[in-house]
Amino acid sequence: MGGMHIDIVFDTVCPWCFVGKRRFDRALKLRPHLKPEVRYRSFLLNPDLPPQGVDRREYLERKFGGSHQFDRIAEALVYTGKGEGINFALDKIKRTPNSANSHRLVRLAHTLGRQHEAVELLFTAYFERGLDLGNVEVLIRLAEELGIERHMAHAHLSGDNDLNAVYTENARMHRLGITGVPCYIFNEGRAIAGAQEPEILVRMLDMAVAQEADRPAMQSSG
Repeated sequence: MGGMHIDIVFDTVCPWCFVGKRRFDRALKLRPHLKPEVRYRSFLLNPDLPPQGVDRREYLERKFGGSHQFDRIAEALVYTGKGEGINFALDKIKRTPNSANSHRLVRLAHTLGRQHEAVELLFTAYFERGLDLGNVEVLIRLAEELGIERHMAHAHLSGDNDLNAVYTENARMHRLGITGVPCYIFNEGRAIAGAQEPEILVRMLDMAVAQEADRPAMQSSG
């Protein structure tokens, strides 16, 4: 099944996208014969944040009416994360970043065949290590962890390379009607949103396989 392709619409600062990635990885392991082409697509949960981001406490106050409201959500998130091998350390996060720069790093990593590693590293850097994903120097150091040469990462991230592409892709995802992430789109058709359990994602993979198998028959009968 070399023809299957899957778009995963996500944001690097979305905790449920991190959970969703781990579950999607598990789903693929349940279908080892499948080798789909997977592409991560940019979605900005906070596109209007300033480039330098905002203080985390201030952000939670604005979005949830204070950290107490968020604490209940965080408790469920931490519990769910443990089941996926994620150690959410939300208290380490001091700033909520504008995530556009981190999406630029994912795009650079994609051109070098390191997209999946980049997404995983950005999630762990933010949610487990509390690093500021809006800070270009932090992103350059993460790029080096991925094996990307510093001068290449610096050249890409210190200017505005791919910035328009990130915002354009975000706008396109909204035009497709996507309002929440993660969202998985199979063969540019069937889609499912949310951090679904691996069993549900496997069912989606199987349906995509069946759809691909039917396509030649439909084309020949047409």
